[in-house]
Amino acid sequence: MAAIALFHSVYGLRSLERDAAARLRAAGHQVVTPDLYEGRVGGTLEKGFALRKEIGWAELCGRAEKAIADLPSSAVLGGFSMGAGVAASLWPGRPQAAGILLLHGIAEIPANAREGIPLQVHLADPDQFAPADEVAPWRAHAARAAISLEVFLYPGVGHLYTDPSLPDYDAKAAEATWSRVDTFLAAL
Repeated sequence: MAAIALFHSVYGLRSLERDAAARLRAAGHQVVTPDLYEGRVGGTLEKGFALRKEIGWAELCGRAEKAIADLPSSAVLGGFSMGAGVAASLWPGRPQAAGILLLHGIAEIPANAREGIPLQVHLADPDQFAPADEVAPWRAHAARAAISLEVFLYPGVGHLYTDPSLPDYDAKAAEATWSRVDTFLAAL
């Protein structure tokens, strides 16, 4: 089974991440969910972005790096929305990661990405934070980097469609996502 670092969205560490971690632990994985906001939570998207700005991106990524320092270098890096960006920020320093799991967002592919590394992405379609005109060239870049990429699009759902606490939630799309994540992780 895999060791997994799962980073939270701009809202902060909430039930979405805790429940996802519990689900993955029940499947036998070791999962950590670092609290990059140190106990603070943005009750709205705007408040979440304000927290992110207050703390600063460099500090968030530094906290993330410290939080996973004890995980094996092969740990899967994953995240929800903003957390996908956090996971990607750590990727260059962890080239032996067993896989990358991006939920509700895309993020920069590092120049030192290992050929064949499994990368699974789940996106709403359309998604205001991952518009099609950004996803298409990103996919082409992943192909040129010879990454083993799987992208799943979920038409007609909101951005954080796996989060039951938000209006974006879509039970059918969420279940399809988690089923595909289970398959992805089992293959690593």
